[in-house]
Amino acid sequence: MRALRNPIEISFVLAAARCEDLTPCVYRRLFDEHPETRAMFRFDGRDLVKGSMLALAIEAILDFAGQRRGHFRLIACEAASHDGYGTPRELFIAFFTIIRDTLRDLLGDQWTTEIARAWDALRADIDTLAGATA
Repeated sequence: MRALRNPIEISFVLAAARCEDLTPCVYRRLFDEHPETRAMFRFDGRDLVKGSMLALAIEAILDFAGQRRGHFRLIACEAASHDGYGTPRELFIAFFTIIRDTLRDLLGDQWTTEIARAWDALRADIDTLAGATA
């Protein structure tokens, strides 16, 4: 396995060692911090929509923080799509903060200054990318 150099990728790898499925953790935090989002999801017991949405977000995050091969463009596309669902742009962007904060809590003392700085820069880039289409 290649050595990881990207702090964003490192944060996901470290979190994966501590948590098999981020979906319940991320959505618990989302619903706690933004209770209005509960009504936006159908609860079928399997949480397929939530898991799929999180997987796409993570793929876009990793691409945006890495080689930018094109998957990151999903962020702007989904921001526009969520506008159509009536999701406020600020709430759409907040989802990325929820992911970051969930990882930070999972990592505990493994959350380094380098990882924090990388996530801060990524969040600013996401704000610019998703906010630019508003």
